[in-house]
Amino acid sequence: MKITLIFRPFCRLAIFAVLLSACLNSPLHAQSVAVMVNGEPITTFDIEQRSRLIQISTHKTPPRQQVIDELIDEKVKIKEAKKYGVNPTSSDIDQAYASMGARMRMSPDQLTKSLASQGVRPDTIKARLKADLVWGSLVRGRFKDSLLVSDRDVNDALKASGGDQSKTEGFEYQMRPVVLIVPRGAAASVMEARRKEADSLRERIQSCADAAHIFKAMRNATIRDTVVKTSADLPPPLRDLLDKTPVGHLTPPEITRQGVEMVAVCEKKVTSVDTPKKKEIREKMFAAKYEKKSKDYLDDIRRSAMIEYRQGGPGKKGE
Repeated sequence: MKITLIFRPFCRLAIFAVLLSACLNSPLHAQSVAVMVNGEPITTFDIEQRSRLIQISTHKTPPRQQVIDELIDEKVKIKEAKKYGVNPTSSDIDQAYASMGARMRMSPDQLTKSLASQGVRPDTIKARLKADLVWGSLVRGRFKDSLLVSDRDVNDALKASGGDQSKTEGFEYQMRPVVLIVPRGAAASVMEARRKEADSLRERIQSCADAAHIFKAMRNATIRDTVVKTSADLPPPLRDLLDKTPVGHLTPPEITRQGVEMVAVCEKKVTSVDTPKKKEIREKMFAAKYEKKSKDYLDDIRRSAMIEYRQGGPGKKGE
């Protein structure tokens, strides 16, 4: 009985130490407010999470103030966007998150697990996606007219850039995709037989009318409706392939998940719409205009924002 009484104070001390440790490591402690932006908090946990995300992306540890500035920018962007009714739904954000995963060849669940393994919560990256979505929509919507790049501007830039004439030519292609279907899981010999069949068809077909007649009569084959694309719409490898294929003929066979695919080139003609070079120039000029307008706009709304540092920075009200 005496032994029990002796140990009770030590038990109480141990329990107190455990409770103190739990308190210090609780979410409340981890999420203490570092900065207030227009009445909304940025916590130390937010800063830690964004730092990890940037480190994963750049393989460099960002300065703390850089991370804070990025989070402040996002707060003021989202508030400004709400003033103009730009406020994406949670499903919009989830879709953007899924699209990001798809570009990395991952499902949303796989992306979440990958982030978790590196100590980053999905909400951290979704917050950045939301800010990017609203800001892009807001800037393009509010300053649409001033962001336009005229044909005259493009042509002047094209002349100034020089270069050979072949890079400034544009074509419009009319084509019909065709497929020799091969069931999934078929033996390699089946695929090879269909590829040889495709080579034989390339020698026989001399027009899109021939292609339509032959492929519509074949079993396990299909010819799709006519597709019209310009040079600027196509990636360089496909553009080169179409340029090398005479009108009325089929492009070389390509093995895909559907089977053996080719394209019947029905028509090629010079077009006055954007050429690949013009499209490149137009996109660069638009990007330059967008970046300047975005920066000026953000600087303006940050100056009028109420920003108060609680931890890790000088006290500020406005900037």
